[in-house]
Amino acid sequence: MDDSGASVVDATAVKVAAHQLLAKAGAAGLSLEGVADEGGLTVAQVRALFPHRDELLTALLIDAYNESGAAMERADQEAVAAGASAGARLLAVTRALRAWSFANPAEFTLVYGSPVPGYHAPQDTVPPASRTPAVLAGIVRAALEAGELTSPKRQLTQESLLLPEAVQLFGGVPGAPFGDVIERGIVLWSSLVGLLVFQVFSRTHDSVRDESAFFDFAIAVAAEGIGLAVPLGGTATD
Repeated sequence: MDDSGASVVDATAVKVAAHQLLAKAGAAGLSLEGVADEGGLTVAQVRALFPHRDELLTALLIDAYNESGAAMERADQEAVAAGASAGARLLAVTRALRAWSFANPAEFTLVYGSPVPGYHAPQDTVPPASRTPAVLAGIVRAALEAGELTSPKRQLTQESLLLPEAVQLFGGVPGAPFGDVIERGIVLWSSLVGLLVFQVFSRTHDSVRDESAFFDFAIAVAAEGIGLAVPLGGTATD
């Protein structure tokens, strides 16, 4: 027992309750009192581990980023082991992120939905959040090194639009004619997230008859922007 008379619980129990509340009320509705009620805990037990709501939100964000990033990394490792092309690797990892997103809609919304009022993610979230773009960057870099990228019709910017961190993540700016491939890769990344937002939040259900097939199609179209051919025709599951 602590000074408040509350027995000690572990972080997992608090997080389980927080995930349950997140699914019901969304991130904006998350509170330590609500988590305590959801998990049959006392507020003192929750505060002993997460003194403030923002600390709990940060823990949930880090978990979501790590879980989704790990899903993509596993898919990529399996694709590489199978001798897949860079385009097939890209399709595999984006399908993995899609599967995670549909299996964890509350966590997907926490990561990619509207910002939580009054919350500012700390630096601790940056490395976990970087896992998704790092997987994509690794595939694009591998395609470039293997000669699997086709040259763009034109370079759209003569000056870099990048922060140093983006260049470092990719491993340096490639030479001509691929000098803007990192910018193009960020367009691919943002297209992926936007596509998932549309599908997870049912923005395409009334215009697309096969959302899995459309997802693959959209990834192939987005990949053409970086000169990467994505093979279609494999099995995609909802």
